[in-house]
Amino acid sequence: MRPAFSLIFFTTLSGLGFGLAAVLGFGLITPPSPFWWLITNGVAIMLIGAGLLASTIHLGRPERAWRALSQWRSSWLSREGVLAGLAFGVLLVFTLDGYVNTPRYELGLLLAIIALITIWCTAMIYASLKTVARWHYPLTPFVFISYGMAGGLTLAAAFDAAFNGQSSSIIGASSITGAAILALIASGIIDFIWSRRAGANGSGSTPESATGLGDLGEVRMLMPPHSEENWLQHEMGFTVARKHAKILRRISTVLAVVLPVIILTTTTLQSGALMMAAVILHLGGVMVSRWLFFAEAKHTVTLYYGARH
Repeated sequence: MRPAFSLIFFTTLSGLGFGLAAVLGFGLITPPSPFWWLITNGVAIMLIGAGLLASTIHLGRPERAWRALSQWRSSWLSREGVLAGLAFGVLLVFTLDGYVNTPRYELGLLLAIIALITIWCTAMIYASLKTVARWHYPLTPFVFISYGMAGGLTLAAAFDAAFNGQSSSIIGASSITGAAILALIASGIIDFIWSRRAGANGSGSTPESATGLGDLGEVRMLMPPHSEENWLQHEMGFTVARKHAKILRRISTVLAVVLPVIILTTTTLQSGALMMAAVILHLGGVMVSRWLFFAEAKHTVTLYYGARH
């Protein structure tokens, strides 16, 4: 599949934003002053908003985006849109309520649950497609959620460093960094297993099974179905060389997991700037991983044009 950078930015930024929103909603970190409360929640709002804007730009007719929301009973895309808007609204209310009063646990819990379900719905847009074996795999939603929570906790750890340890949370301020490290490692393991197992058995379809001529031997195309490349070939027939995919996968792991973990575990070097650098590195690594998520996906329609997978 041809990677669309709008979708890469959307899934990465919104995942980080919803992850931070879940961390704030669960009370895993509580900024120590109204100023830091607005800054921390404002970053989550901007990340989610930027992701929603990127997804809108991806649409051919953005002015008709509202129509997609009406199909929530049957469409994961529609469910994701409805829940994203709902989460954005709850986050705004949660932010204003926490600024004026003490943050309400019930409202925060509602925000965290909606944020995680929204990430799940985003992943299910792809995981529900049986025509793409690479995506139609049980671990696909957990890759999205694990990266979202890892990024959210890492960003929360960066804010905690900026608070100079003055924040309070249900697990203790000193445990935020530890939770971020565990989440980063878990996301790396889940992504590694997914990258090795997802779609490993191919689509299950071949030219032989499609034509019913498998008993006669290998079926090959005598002539291409089109004299020039069409839209399906352009969008669905994108391929990335195996050696390039391996290099990019290693780069993704180093940026998204290894370097952030090193920064977070080097306690003598911890500072707000370094911790924010860990967030940026993680974000870059997730974007590379998300690019591979699309680039390595193969739609069964490409079998019609002679591909085998």
